[in-house]
Amino acid sequence: MSHPFPGLEHLIPADAVVEHLATGTAWGEGPVCLDDGAVLWSDIPGNCVLRWHPQEGQSVAVQPAHFHNGHTRDDAGRLYACSHGERAVLRSDDGGRNWRPIATHHGGQRLNSPNDVIVARDGGVWFSDPPYGLIQPLEGYGGGQEQPGCWVYRLDPDTGAVEAKVRDMVWPNGLAFSPDETTLYVTDTSHTHDPAGHHHIRAYPVAGHGASKNEVGEGRIFAVVDPGMPDGIRIDEHGNLWSSSGGGVQIYSPDGVRLGVVAVPEAIGNLTFSHVEPYLYIAASSSLYRLPVSVKGDRF
Repeated sequence: MSHPFPGLEHLIPADAVVEHLATGTAWGEGPVCLDDGAVLWSDIPGNCVLRWHPQEGQSVAVQPAHFHNGHTRDDAGRLYACSHGERAVLRSDDGGRNWRPIATHHGGQRLNSPNDVIVARDGGVWFSDPPYGLIQPLEGYGGGQEQPGCWVYRLDPDTGAVEAKVRDMVWPNGLAFSPDETTLYVTDTSHTHDPAGHHHIRAYPVAGHGASKNEVGEGRIFAVVDPGMPDGIRIDEHGNLWSSSGGGVQIYSPDGVRLGVVAVPEAIGNLTFSHVEPYLYIAASSSLYRLPVSVKGDRF
């Protein structure tokens, strides 16, 4: 019998099927897995964070959520969220019940609308800051853009300083590090509002040691994703990049070769690997799905 996902035999079991878990979102985003097997994910236009648990099913975790978008966690289990409404990056130390802002400004000006967030092994919090929460009425509270651009930032875990690390993208969105954290992948989804805009993933070298640690070099186009946009991305233990798109999950080798596609019935906002069981969780427009996998995610 042929494999259901050609080219992905080493990444996905031969009997794998895309399983539908929950529904009801207007635009699903930002899934993150918890230690008890639950998944939190955002419904941005619905202004809530939903929870799905294998035994308990679907429930509402936070409402109103001030338009949460991307979520992640760190090695200590603390949760992080990007809030379009609060124009901030938030952290929760109690499993998502209470949130507090940890990044709200850069250069004395309010952030645009933080979109996606990842935490490096040194505790640095990296996040993207496009304008979606300012320009889309159902994804934020509006307001004027105070930053001179849409950048990728790093929040220093020791000083709390917010430093712009990537300034050459139009609307940066999804983020992921290579397993050795020497490459930062960033998606650009400016094509959503401009026919001439981008729908690609860029790769940036990141210095790992000495005085230049966390310095980001000149980027390059890693892959152009079509159909749709490369919104959320994640990296597996072998360095392969798993990207959302309009037609499914597109998977790329570390050198940018597309290995294959996992078809999903809806456009995908974001995805994440479980660290508890061998699954990839997929937040699509109206539903949450999961896919059995044969690899582990490198980070949360």
